[in-house]
Amino acid sequence: MCWLQMTELKHTPIVHDHAAFLARARTRKGFSQTYESLEAEYQIIGQLLKARTRAGLTQSDVAERMGTTKSAVSRLESSGKHAPSLETLRRYAHAVGCQLQIRLVPDKAPSGSSAKLNSTRAQRASPN
Repeated sequence: MCWLQMTELKHTPIVHDHAAFLARARTRKGFSQTYESLEAEYQIIGQLLKARTRAGLTQSDVAERMGTTKSAVSRLESSGKHAPSLETLRRYAHAVGCQLQIRLVPDKAPSGSSAKLNSTRAQRASPN
C-alpha cells in the first residue's frame, strides 16, 4: 500500500454555484419550506460574514477582540442549534467595527389583508 505524504497532495478548489445548488435542491420535497423557515438565520449569518470580511479580520482576530475563542466565533457564524444573545451579537458587531441594529419589517401581506386587519381592529374597538 502506498501512502502519500501531505506535502505531495495538491489542493484543487471546487467551484460552488449556490444558485444552481438551490435550483436543484428546491426540486426536493419539503426543501423550499424548510429553507424559507431558516431565511432570517441565513440573513444574520450572511451579515456577520460580510462584516468580518469588510473589516479584513479572521475568526481568530474577532475572537481576540471579543474576549472569546475562535471556536465560539465559528459557532456564531454557522447555522445550527446555537442562538446567540443580543449581547453576544453586540460584542461581535463592535469587534468588526459595526453597530448592531435590529428592525421589524412589516410582512408583505396580500392585497386586502391590511383592510381586513383594520376591519378586525375596528370591530374589537367597537363598544358593542
